[in-house]
Amino acid sequence: MKWDKIAFSKLVEFPPKITLEKGELYDNIPMDVVDGGIKYVQEINQRLYTGGGAKFGNGDTIFARITPCLENGKIAKVKDLEKGVGFGSTEFFVFRAKESISDPDFIYYLSKTDIVRQPAIKSMVGASGRQRVDKGVVEQIKVPDIPIPTQRRIASILSAYDDLIENNLKRIKLLEEKAFARYKLIVKSEKLEELTIEELADVIMGQSPPSDTYTNEKEDNLPFHQGVTNFSNYFVEHKTYCKAPIKIADAGDILFSVRAPVGRINFTSEKICIGRGLCAFRSKKGFQNYFYQQLKEFFFTEDVIGNGAIFNAVTKAELMKVKLKTPSEKIQKEFEDEAQQIYNLILNLTQQNTFLREARDILLPKLMNGQIEV
Repeated sequence: MKWDKIAFSKLVEFPPKITLEKGELYDNIPMDVVDGGIKYVQEINQRLYTGGGAKFGNGDTIFARITPCLENGKIAKVKDLEKGVGFGSTEFFVFRAKESISDPDFIYYLSKTDIVRQPAIKSMVGASGRQRVDKGVVEQIKVPDIPIPTQRRIASILSAYDDLIENNLKRIKLLEEKAFARYKLIVKSEKLEELTIEELADVIMGQSPPSDTYTNEKEDNLPFHQGVTNFSNYFVEHKTYCKAPIKIADAGDILFSVRAPVGRINFTSEKICIGRGLCAFRSKKGFQNYFYQQLKEFFFTEDVIGNGAIFNAVTKAELMKVKLKTPSEKIQKEFEDEAQQIYNLILNLTQQNTFLREARDILLPKLMNGQIEV
């Protein structure tokens, strides 16, 4: 099936007309909570609206307009706003489906395709590192003119994958909460002593390989991470690889950001190469899950020990001196036995989500270009 082409602006209100009252609290979505692999934003907090920012409502699609956020796929569909409307980063475009012309879910999926993204990326202008998409170019992007019943069928097929992903994320969150609750009970009820990170764990400080060794091709290359760009709620996700790794983190290691934002943590489920923005921890006694919870609690406030005039950062020497409240090895071992089961369940659900995203992303362009009829 081949469809005629129409301008993207024929399908969407861009931007939609929304009025917010200054001085009122509204749900807020900053750029950093948008994960390109997940349809809906997982973390929404309220902020006082003082004017400015992108304004959106439930059902709208938010679309990063600045580099490298758009290249990283920061596009999401908005839902569950308490007042039905909210605001976020000034670096979002907001697309709203036109009633009886386009379907909100379809607009979200269309926005994720190269049909929209690639012309948007090519239109970027401005200073290096702060280039932004040309709104006029996006309005005139030629997209398939698909009848709305077919739009809904396409969206329904793709949404089935995202619904499963979201359900798995909810299960992961419950498992994380269970582990943290058990940890907090230990902190509250057991005798603790303060031990330094140097006493508790080995550390591998990252070192970035030459940039000409980076690649998007997996092949026999190791996944490469040098910051928190591809951190998720639990396990880091891989998008870039390295042909000549220097510093290696092994499967099960805890990744820790040593540059702004200092203190973000993730596990890695496989061997990876780490750059200068990260270090990797391994518990000396094998109590990796307990040590993860210690770090998570201590660094709940990001940049807690960071310094630096422009970017907060932490050195290895500073990190090793940090003291963490620690119970007996017997208590840690009991926690580890229980928490490792939770770790394995979360790993399984994370892998399921990886397969679901890959299957969805294979289907997406084929449905949009009519290669698969619905």
